[in-house]
Amino acid sequence: MPTAAQRLARARALESLVREIARDEILPRYLKSSRNSKADGSFFTEADVASQQRFTEALPELMPGPVLGEEMSAEEQGHLWSKGRRGMWCIDPIDGTTNFANGIPFFAVSIAYLVDYEPRFGVVYNPITDESFYAAKGAGAFLNGTELPLRKGSKRLREAVAGVDFKRISHHLGDELAVRPPYYSQRNFGSSALEWCFVAAGRLDVYLHGGQMLWDYAAGQLILSESGGLAMALDGGTLMAGPAVKRGVIAAASPALFDEWRAWLQSHS
Repeated sequence: MPTAAQRLARARALESLVREIARDEILPRYLKSSRNSKADGSFFTEADVASQQRFTEALPELMPGPVLGEEMSAEEQGHLWSKGRRGMWCIDPIDGTTNFANGIPFFAVSIAYLVDYEPRFGVVYNPITDESFYAAKGAGAFLNGTELPLRKGSKRLREAVAGVDFKRISHHLGDELAVRPPYYSQRNFGSSALEWCFVAAGRLDVYLHGGQMLWDYAAGQLILSESGGLAMALDGGTLMAGPAVKRGVIAAASPALFDEWRAWLQSHS
């Protein structure tokens, strides 16, 4: 079994690969790629497809295992998930495709390596800001080499800055949050992977999203966990439930704040 130091070395090797492919396949297409619609109504661009193809070819050279990506059919994703228990890659070549296509500089590559369906190391990289968040199980989380969190966050919910995606939560909960918010202020940036990392960094204190897929949080929730934060599915179940399951998620930068945030959500849902 690899040591924590070995996993961290693999995370750093992954980081180098992510930077290379982002430089070659994503940045040259920024402000030049138009959106295309998938069958489920979500969007993709030429940059999503090109970068996923490069990752699919390159990642097994770092660690063996199938590469499960967002830009695949549901059938292919399910097949790869079923055969990937001993080791697999989970990737979102561009998380925040709408931001990318519209020229909003807030999107990221998100990649995690899973064993027994749990992330062991991962990277979330914004090629516009050149911010690389990465973590390895048992070895901590980092931003461009600096250990996370970057700052001590709020200790109480009423002083917290929250990341909330209103369009994917119930109308009742959304109304409660809008009319009687329990936190100081709220933000939503359009890239789930980066929002997880913002909680890990201390830029956000708490987080709520009503519907994320595996590739949205596989790397980000490991980065948050290794920074000292907590997360779970909104319904209390496990996050790592496979590629076919859309999960509501809650998270916080510290265990105490998580307990307060979860208690508020349970009493107002």
